[in-house]
Amino acid sequence: FYGRESEVSDILKLFRQGIPRIAILGPGGMGKTSLAKAILRCEDIAMRYIDHRFFVSCESALTKVELTILIGAHLGLKGSKDLTQALIQHFSCGPPCLLVLDNLETLWEQVQFQGAIEEFLSLLAEVKHLALIVTMRGGERPAKVQWTRPFLQPLMPLVQQAARQTFEAIADDVHNAEDVEKVLLLTGNVPLAIDLVSHLVASDGCINVLSRWAEEATAMISRGHDKGSNLDLSISLSLTSPRMKSVPDSRNLLGLLSMLPDGLSDLELQQSKLPIDNILTCKAALIRTSLAYQDKQKRLRVLVPIQEYMQQYYPPTPTLTNPLLSHFQELLKTYTKTSESQEIVSRILPNFANIQNLMSPGLREDNPDLMKTIDYTLDLAALGQNTSWGNIPLVNEIPGLIYGLHSPRLKLKWLRFSLGSYFHQPVPNPEAIINEGLAQISDCNDQLLQGTWHST
Repeated sequence: FYGRESEVSDILKLFRQGIPRIAILGPGGMGKTSLAKAILRCEDIAMRYIDHRFFVSCESALTKVELTILIGAHLGLKGSKDLTQALIQHFSCGPPCLLVLDNLETLWEQVQFQGAIEEFLSLLAEVKHLALIVTMRGGERPAKVQWTRPFLQPLMPLVQQAARQTFEAIADDVHNAEDVEKVLLLTGNVPLAIDLVSHLVASDGCINVLSRWAEEATAMISRGHDKGSNLDLSISLSLTSPRMKSVPDSRNLLGLLSMLPDGLSDLELQQSKLPIDNILTCKAALIRTSLAYQDKQKRLRVLVPIQEYMQQYYPPTPTLTNPLLSHFQELLKTYTKTSESQEIVSRILPNFANIQNLMSPGLREDNPDLMKTIDYTLDLAALGQNTSWGNIPLVNEIPGLIYGLHSPRLKLKWLRFSLGSYFHQPVPNPEAIINEGLAQISDCNDQLLQGTWHST
């Protein structure tokens, strides 16, 4: 158990201050259950509550009545009817207790039971010496409970050191360091993904796992039959939750975000004319279920394992990607006309990887808009040269495509870019490039491009 020292410290501090009511939130596979169990095992908590620590997994309860019966069974209370009052009386008359309700979202997020569950939680919270911890997939706390402040923030991926410690605890530290970093990159530092991948590495080695991932992605760590041993199942549970089903277009937004490693800002969501109804409502649904999150720059992002899952099972259609691509292409067009505009540059650079991912599928011979795609790819590459990004991998696809096209203008633009690469990497045979450019320039009807060629 690595990387949650800060959360453990924060929770123990709340216990030292009184009788807390705490919600541990976060995406599936983020280690909420492990954190709750770690708190139960802490020496301070064990000494304080001794035999009055109860961990109840709520997944098997289908109704509020079943939940009360389930809790009652852990306390030694028998009954086949609603045990709400019996539980409240038991906790009220007994010694101080710590009750952990794990995976409560399974029941709570069903609309027909939500009110009853919240009312039940409020009754538990009124028992003065009953400490309460609930773990829930998503980013919402149930209403009607005075959750102890400051709230525990939803769990996020582990920092790199903790991710590596988790990996080495399972797979040992005998593997090539660079290969381990590549493996961890696949997991997005999500604890469940690290755990599952590490066990594969322990038996198959890093190289084999990396090779298989290229074909199988998250499916290769989804062989188990429960969400604790099956990453795809864990993600699927969030994807098919009532909160997601109530906003159908949210899945389309998630699929689009899976292609966008830079995420999107609210302004970009609204300005790009995406064919998604109530897009900010969809955004809210993704955040509520922790399928997406907002980073410090308020950009909506998706964790790496969820990106991989969506691209494998629910990839976005061109109907979704084309409007966003067109939006970015318009920005690039404006940049080429007003290259000194820092306002335009500041809108393009935060989406640099996004634009590359959106353009990449269009760099193929059967694309009817291939010339347009190459044109904008070169514009993006030129921006990369003029900023700190340097050259982009996409330009390596252009030589194999451009000479099959009858476009002196594009060829000249490519040759100019190739010469401009001199400042970032050696240019082989620049004389040949110059001679070819001189041969193309007479057939190029773009005076601006001709001028920049001569200046280059």
